[in-house]
Amino acid sequence: MEKDLFSAMDNSLPADAPLAARLAPKKLEDFAGQEHLLGPGKLLRRLVEADKVTSAVFYGTPGCGKTALARIIADRTHAYTEELNAAVAGTPELKRMLESARLRKRQGTSTLLILDEIHHFNRTQQDVLLPSVERGEIILIGLTTENPFYYVNSALISRFTLFEFKPLSDTAARQIINRALSDKEAGMGKCGAVLDDDAREHLITQSSGDARKLLNAVELAALTTAPAEDGTRRITLAIAEESIQKRSIRYDKTSDSHYDMISALIKSMRGSDPDAAVYWMAKMLAGGEDPRFLARRMFICAAEDVGNADPLAILMAQAAFQASETLGMPEVRIPLAQAALYIACAPKSNAVYKAIDAAMSEVENGPVREVPPNLRSGGKNEGYKYPHDYPGHYLKQLYMPKPMEFYKPTSQGREENISLRLKKLREGK
Repeated sequence: MEKDLFSAMDNSLPADAPLAARLAPKKLEDFAGQEHLLGPGKLLRRLVEADKVTSAVFYGTPGCGKTALARIIADRTHAYTEELNAAVAGTPELKRMLESARLRKRQGTSTLLILDEIHHFNRTQQDVLLPSVERGEIILIGLTTENPFYYVNSALISRFTLFEFKPLSDTAARQIINRALSDKEAGMGKCGAVLDDDAREHLITQSSGDARKLLNAVELAALTTAPAEDGTRRITLAIAEESIQKRSIRYDKTSDSHYDMISALIKSMRGSDPDAAVYWMAKMLAGGEDPRFLARRMFICAAEDVGNADPLAILMAQAAFQASETLGMPEVRIPLAQAALYIACAPKSNAVYKAIDAAMSEVENGPVREVPPNLRSGGKNEGYKYPHDYPGHYLKQLYMPKPMEFYKPTSQGREENISLRLKKLREGK
């Protein structure tokens, strides 16, 4: 059954609705944060103010204003508004809604579809949306906490404008708290709640840019604090600590945050930033990552990014991998951290990585080379000379037809000595 969800939606909130629902911004002027999208002259603000919003995806962390802005748009638009949650909506329901939108368009009325959790729609369901979006029968605003490039069809992506919502800044969080405490209609203004400065900062830090979590904590703290004789409810740091849960780590091993964080860990080690490396490792471990996965990635980094500049790095990575096979959390965090810090602090060289890739490319694309007679096995070799029989345990002989230089050691760490030795040998000294 069709209905205009937003004609009286906010006015019908029950008195005991959560503070986060009551305080949801009703107009752009009340919206806190996302200045990169809604600041003066920004594209999204111009689209909203002109009622020219086209199909778009709002993506970002929970509680940063995606749904609130979609509802502001719905309230301002002349289009008929529908809302679906992709986690529960089925294909038949979606098709019925799209058919109604098609008929409505024939009568000159556009339809705005707000599709929450669009990443839950499978490819087939997303394909059902495509013709209606393409023909302009619906204006689709998809909301998601995931990276749309991973979860939304490329055909739909090409027809969307993507807007990334960022976690609320501390400044925006303070604005929201101030409004919550001062608003006597939708907020806590009538209950006389007062926040100590350290309590305010604790709530802001622990909410991690999530306005919903922040407001839930403010409400809980205010309602569970007894009023003083003057009627004020003083919220101390101790009360604030009890009122907000331990900061949750947004980390799903099946989502793009998994790949983002492992990428951050690898790049921090490669970039010789031990502090950043151990932080991203700690965050992944706190989120429940398999220590063996981290150890495998360090193994690769030690070979690819350190190589022969410090051969001990790969031994450290190997030791960490063996530890991850035998130890569990929390003990395994220590050898993992030791290896990550060693790799991050080690001199860097990707000469090994470049050498094997160059050699592989030559095997695939270069001339076919046969093993020269002097290197063949057993009695088949002709003219092989044993290097240990010569001064310096070296002599120049043919080891590869049409010789090429694949390994070009750098001047970093131990590779500097390798580089000098190879230079002498290649010059025949």
